[in-house]
Amino acid sequence: MIDIDFVKMSGAGNDFILIDNRGNRYTIDWNELAPIISDRRYGVGADGLLIVEDSVKTDFRMKYYNSDGSFGGMCGNGGRCIALYIMNDHKKSEIKFEALDYIYSAKQIDNNVILRMKSPKDITSNIINISDEIIPLLSIDTGAPHVVIFQKDLSPKLRKIIQVQGIKNIGSQIRQHHAFQPSGTNVNFVDILDANRISMRTYERGVEDETLACGTGAIASAIASSINNNFASPVEVKARSGETLTIRFRREYEEFSEIELIGSAKKIFHGRFSFQDNY
Repeated sequence: MIDIDFVKMSGAGNDFILIDNRGNRYTIDWNELAPIISDRRYGVGADGLLIVEDSVKTDFRMKYYNSDGSFGGMCGNGGRCIALYIMNDHKKSEIKFEALDYIYSAKQIDNNVILRMKSPKDITSNIINISDEIIPLLSIDTGAPHVVIFQKDLSPKLRKIIQVQGIKNIGSQIRQHHAFQPSGTNVNFVDILDANRISMRTYERGVEDETLACGTGAIASAIASSINNNFASPVEVKARSGETLTIRFRREYEEFSEIELIGSAKKIFHGRFSFQDNY
């Protein structure tokens, strides 16, 4: 039995369990722990697990595990939460950290955490078929793979299904579609609200359900809105939680850079979790 100290955090509605493992305090199989501690009925409950580790290059190293135990790509809202934790711990307003062999920078202004992200890549348009329905979409890698679908481009039948049933069923089919194998993709459904404002619902792989917010998904949706609807920076993205994530970027023709993800991050509570291998 191992007693693990943790902090529960939220980034615009994306919730995470954070474990500070600097100094190699714990020797744990994080893939095994993640689905147990993330379970919303028998564990603490979260979209994913954040691990803080020592770094010789920056203030710390971040590792992220999805709630199903899989090792995640970059998590934007998780990055903002873990940055806030370290900034509070070090009494700093700006920090740098490494994740997946890339160095990110973050700073706190008022109640928001601003995270400078990688430039998006592999931006391609595609059309797939789900249940005999054509779905046009844009694929974008923003540190994690995403597809963006504008609901106005869907058939009345699919829009009705989403309105009545939510996005889980359709999102799951797209996430598992052969066009995105073997790794699968995250799926974002976007509505245009007005000039430079959109709303977004995200089906996240690794969670295998809709989440209340998604940072890398918000970036993908903002970039897609710039490409398809000529949105200029900044773009405001209303998440399912009701909170707004702001995306800043620099665009030169079809190249995007200087990506910033801006939104709330906060500590919810801290606690101790008892973990054993045969849980």
